[in-house]
Amino acid sequence: MLTREQIDFYHENGYVRIPAVFTPDEIRRMSDELDQLVQDWAVTNMGWTGPWRQVYMDADAEKKSQLTHLHDLHFYSAAWCRAVTNPRLAEAMADLLGPNVELHHTTLHLKPPETGMPFPMHQDSPFYQHEGFGYVDAIVHVDDATSENGCLRFLPGSNKQGHLEHVLKMPDGTPCSPHLPTDRYRLADAVECPAHSGDVVAFSIYTIHGSEINRTNRWRRLVRVGYRDPLCRQIGGQSIGRAGIIVHGTRPVGALAPTLSGNTRL
Repeated sequence: MLTREQIDFYHENGYVRIPAVFTPDEIRRMSDELDQLVQDWAVTNMGWTGPWRQVYMDADAEKKSQLTHLHDLHFYSAAWCRAVTNPRLAEAMADLLGPNVELHHTTLHLKPPETGMPFPMHQDSPFYQHEGFGYVDAIVHVDDATSENGCLRFLPGSNKQGHLEHVLKMPDGTPCSPHLPTDRYRLADAVECPAHSGDVVAFSIYTIHGSEINRTNRWRRLVRVGYRDPLCRQIGGQSIGRAGIIVHGTRPVGALAPTLSGNTRL
């Protein structure tokens, strides 16, 4: 699926855009069912909290910004269950992770028109921390992502640093969404990664990234799909202790195993 050049670019820079993983017909079905999920199941609120909000937005934008989200949407939709197990996507993940690939989770992130929340610079590791480098996030683009509607932005090569300590509290000590210090990690220093509908942007769990507010009059719809080497051990966060579907290869001995009473390690 991936060329040697794409694989090398990923390992050097921490991310890679994979064009046209999904066909227009597949995207249409995924889009239609996504609209239904948003109507029936998704939550819309202010999104991530933290002192970064005052740095990224003026008072009016900060008050109006919103994020629409839903976890594990492959449990809610046949089209999205097919999407996250798509053979083309699974093969691409195997090119980056090795022959055995396990689905970890999915998360819907929609930026509403004109008020879609920006994301501060961060790694994904604080949300579902793993040992080693055997974890890739794949962003499925339902819509085109542009500068204007808040495409992903990356710090190339930041994946090589491994896990970094994030800001986890407000100045008054109350918890907030994990993000990196705004005085050291600036969105303006990151490289834009625009993508078309049907593209997938894959990046390491350690790659520093963020995105701007959606300033257009249209939705920006992305779905994050987390994949890992089944032997990559999780040590905290979302979906810990839950075995996922094997989308490529087989589940090796030593990986988490699904059982009737819960997930256990073989």
